[in-house]
Amino acid sequence: MDGSDFSTCLTSLLCQEDEACLDDYDAEGEEENGLTETEDEYIGTLVVRESSFDCRTAEVSSSKDDWLRRARCEAVRWILKMKVFLGFSFHTAYLSVTYLDRFLLQRSIDEEKLWAIRLLSVACLSLAAKMDELIVPSLSEYRIDDYRFESSAVQRMELLVLNTLEWRMRSVTPFDYLDYFASKFGCKSKVSLCKEAAELILIAIEEMNLMDHRPSAIAAAAILAALDEEVTEKLLEFKMGAMSSIGSIEIEHVFSCYNTMQEFQMRKNKVTNLFTSSDLASPTCTGNNNSSIDVSSVATKRRLGSNVSDCDFGIDKKTRLD
Repeated sequence: MDGSDFSTCLTSLLCQEDEACLDDYDAEGEEENGLTETEDEYIGTLVVRESSFDCRTAEVSSSKDDWLRRARCEAVRWILKMKVFLGFSFHTAYLSVTYLDRFLLQRSIDEEKLWAIRLLSVACLSLAAKMDELIVPSLSEYRIDDYRFESSAVQRMELLVLNTLEWRMRSVTPFDYLDYFASKFGCKSKVSLCKEAAELILIAIEEMNLMDHRPSAIAAAAILAALDEEVTEKLLEFKMGAMSSIGSIEIEHVFSCYNTMQEFQMRKNKVTNLFTSSDLASPTCTGNNNSSIDVSSVATKRRLGSNVSDCDFGIDKKTRLD
């Protein structure tokens, strides 16, 4: 992704956010001396829960890996734009991308059926909204340029996603950990730190497969990157060693994720006027990205109805890695 594309999508992602979307990081009543023992135990419970989800990427051929990476990037970009258009929370957007990556870990999609990735992205966002939002939009409100899937097709894909994920939809996310790591690492306002980290996480998920990193590792890395301090692996090991609640997290994974987050932080710092975009009235991206999936020609020929079978989606089960 070149700099102009990144700037366009980053601006679309971060602007028009108000304080209401970050109520989780309210400073009122904030404790200066860290978290309580009960809160530490809760964090330990989250770590156990997240470890029950497979965080390994499947092995695919390099050619298929390339097109799938491009397709995923386009799908995530659409999800983030729809998050702004529909007023969804950060958590809902992240949760939908988690569903997307978990699904792609277990299922393969035919390379010539790029529209299936877009249908999948609609289904994942719709499911995340049902899990997380107080007001859930109708399926007709999920737009992909001028291409609308019929509700029956989205519902069938939703069912396929639910069955593939074994109805385990309450995934742990990095947002569950931000307050904890901000208390442990932070040397400035915890509210400000969590906001910066949350922005970094949503910037990163477009290119970072969420099955490559545990949510706790992403959260720790985002907080450290938001602090904008130089952290060595040895210093990170020292900092993390004092946290008994997260003892099962591998330091090298956190450090690798931190290095990635630093790259995104540097890109973020180069983008100006993040909160002044006037392009968010439309769910479509105004930038022209060569890696975007063009299914408009397919859209005019193909309307998915209630008679669509799972096989028509071009989706097959993968052999799971033990």
